[in-house]
Amino acid sequence: MKELSIKVHEAWLATLMAGFMSKGSNKQKLVNFSDIIFRHFTWVEAEMVAAGVSYDYDREMIPIKVASLGVMLQNIINRLSQIAQELDSVSGDLAHRISHDLKYITFVLSNMRDEEVTAFDANRELDGIELNDAARDALTLFLFEESYKEYELIMIYNYLKANSKDAYVNRIFQILIDESFFHLKSFGDMMAKMGILAVPRMISREVYQIEDIQAFFYAGIDEELAAKEECRKLSEAVSANSPELAKFFDFINNQENYHIALMKDALAYWEKGTND
Repeated sequence: MKELSIKVHEAWLATLMAGFMSKGSNKQKLVNFSDIIFRHFTWVEAEMVAAGVSYDYDREMIPIKVASLGVMLQNIINRLSQIAQELDSVSGDLAHRISHDLKYITFVLSNMRDEEVTAFDANRELDGIELNDAARDALTLFLFEESYKEYELIMIYNYLKANSKDAYVNRIFQILIDESFFHLKSFGDMMAKMGILAVPRMISREVYQIEDIQAFFYAGIDEELAAKEECRKLSEAVSANSPELAKFFDFINNQENYHIALMKDALAYWEKGTND
C-alpha cells in the first residue's frame, strides 16, 4: 500500500501541474482529474491507517518541464498504468473504484488535443499587466513561497485528519484543506502564466508528523499573519497598474482571517481536551 500511495501522490501532482500548463479546453478536465486522484490518495491512506501501516509522504521528483502538453499527458498515462498494477494491495471495493476511474481518465487523456506549453518560458508577465521590477520580483517570490506553503498545508492537514477520529477537528482540517487547494490552484495558474511553474518541493516528515499539536497551531497562526502582510504588500505594489489583481490579493488576505479563526478554534478545542 505504501508504494501505491507514493505513485498516486506523484500522479496527483503531475496531473495538477498539467492542468496549470493547459490554456484551453483541456484545463478544467485535468484539474478535475487531479481532484479525483487526490481523493484516491486519501482513500489509500485511510486503508493504511486502518491496517496500522507506517507511512510517510516521501516521493520522487516530478519532472514537468515540457514543450508540449502531449508529452506530459503521456507521462501521466504511464503513471496511471503503474498505479493500476499496484491495486491488489488495497481492498476489492477500493481497487474496483480506482481501476475504473483510471481507465476513464486514461481514455480521456489519450484523446486530448496537444498544446504548446509556455509555463516555463520565464516571461514573468501576467495578463498584460504592467509591473515595475520591484513588484514583479515581489510577486515572483510570493508565488514560489506561497505555492509551496499551500501544498505543505494540504499535506499537513490531510495527515492530521487521516490520523484523527475526532469529528470536530477533522471538520476544521477539511475546511483548511479545501481553502489551501483553492489558493494552490490560483497561485499555480499565475505561475504558469508568468512562465515560472514549478512543482512544490517535497515535505520533510517532521513537518506533518507532529508531536506538539499546540505548538503547531501557534506557529500556524503566526504564519497566516505573515501571509496576510505579504498579501497586503502585494496589493499595494500592484494597485496602480492592476486594481483587479490588487483586489485579488485583498481577497486572499481576508480569507486568511477565517483560517486564523479556525486554527484558534481548533487550538482551544485541543487545549480543552488536554486539560479535561
